[in-house]
Amino acid sequence: MAGKKKSEKALKHERSIRKRIRANEAKRLRNRYQLKTARTFIKRLRNTTDKAEAEALYKVVSSMVDKLAKKNIIHWKNAANKKSKLARYVNKLAAAQA
Repeated sequence: MAGKKKSEKALKHERSIRKRIRANEAKRLRNRYQLKTARTFIKRLRNTTDKAEAEALYKVVSSMVDKLAKKNIIHWKNAANKKSKLARYVNKLAAAQA
């Protein structure tokens, strides 16, 4: 009788562990996709030389970075640093074209 309970308990743990592994893998892939997309947009913003396009892209990138920080995909200070550097870049473009 005691052996049966032990095996049932082990089976329950095994099921939850398998589910946790599946969930973690799904989250890892989602986080990787979101981070990679944000990085691509950041590169696109850094490569632009047009002021209007840069300002429009900055709004999108800023939002993406904030969402990554909110979901703890990146650290909030890392997000602030990225946004600050990008804002300086956009402002420098604006000053150069003015």
